[in-house]
Amino acid sequence: MSTAQTHKKSTILICDDEEGVRRSFKLILSPTYDVCLAKSGLEALRMLKDSAPLAVFLDIRMPKRHGLDILQRIRKLKPSVPVIIVSGYQSVDLANEAFKCGAVDYIPKPFSSKQILNVLEKLSSGSGKI
Repeated sequence: MSTAQTHKKSTILICDDEEGVRRSFKLILSPTYDVCLAKSGLEALRMLKDSAPLAVFLDIRMPKRHGLDILQRIRKLKPSVPVIIVSGYQSVDLANEAFKCGAVDYIPKPFSSKQILNVLEKLSSGSGKI
C-alpha cells in the first residue's frame, strides 16, 4: 500500500445555506480532502463538537444565525481551527468585523477553485495563518 493510501485525508467543513455553493466546494476539494457539508451554522457547530477539521469555510449570511455569531461560537468551541469567511456580500466593514472575530481569511463569492486551494495550501504549509 502506498504512503498516500495509508494517510487519512484532512477534513474540511463547509457551512453554507446554498446547495450549489456546497456542491462547488465538494467538487473542488474532494480529490484532496474529506469534505463535510453543513446547511446551517448550528449544524456546523454540532459537527465540530466531535471533530477538528483542517479548516472551516463559513458563509456570513444564513437564515436564523448570522455567520459572525457562528464564527464567534466556533472560536470558543475550537479555537485552533482556522475559519475562512465566504460571502456574496462584499463589504470592507463586514470583512473587518470577521477578522476581529477571528477569521483568518475572507473570500468573496463567486470564488474560483484556485482561491480556495490557495487558502488551504497556506494553511497546510504549517503556519496556521494566512
